[in-house]
Amino acid sequence: MFPIRDHNPSGRTPFVTYGLMAINILVFLHYVDMDDRTLSFFYWDYALIPARITAGEGYTGLISSMFLHGGFMHIAGNMLFLFIFGDNIEDEMGHLPYLGFYLVCGLAASALQWASAPQSMVPVVGASGAIAGVMGGYLLLFPKAKVDILLIFIVFFKVIPLPAWIMLGLWFGLQLFGGFGTPGDSGGVAYWAHAGGFIAGIVLCLPLWMRLGGPRFWSQTHGHPPHPEAKYTLSRSSIPRAGKRRR
Repeated sequence: MFPIRDHNPSGRTPFVTYGLMAINILVFLHYVDMDDRTLSFFYWDYALIPARITAGEGYTGLISSMFLHGGFMHIAGNMLFLFIFGDNIEDEMGHLPYLGFYLVCGLAASALQWASAPQSMVPVVGASGAIAGVMGGYLLLFPKAKVDILLIFIVFFKVIPLPAWIMLGLWFGLQLFGGFGTPGDSGGVAYWAHAGGFIAGIVLCLPLWMRLGGPRFWSQTHGHPPHPEAKYTLSRSSIPRAGKRRR
């Protein structure tokens, strides 16, 4: 189950979101063909390694790790989430404030991941902490915006529209569940980076939400975007039915 689009069109071209996507993809293509030994040295220099931060070194990884990914599915998933949710936050904030917001959310995500296992030598990579901040801001500003979810069960699949607060709330709950249930120094998903970025995104968007009117903004929009939602129609394929032979 994963989102494929929202019904919340933006009013301006999201140049920063597109630029961040391009940088992430270009950086990934730069090192994707490295052999394991070269890649390990590359991660040592540019990934977030909590034990190095604890030792007072490797601070560049706090920023550079946001633009690294562990594989094709990792970067594809992150860029999909950034594409769906980033344009609306950039539209509300403006280009440069949004860029600062994105980077600060990424730093907050790295900080919480480091705090969860300060002696870990496992490299932490990915833009998902910063993107989680974008998702947190989206939840605050547009809690009832429709998000289309692609539900896949074996050979069955269906697109289901859900309010953003359900989809993003479930996602955040899964991060907390994974964070409390998984040692911070184990490999795999950096749950606390996701949770830290998400919380930072909500907190950093509070001033914008208050400028828009705070609770009054929610009352006026009923949690929906303050503009007409995009409409999508799903067309069924017309497959000719086989005729029956009469006996």
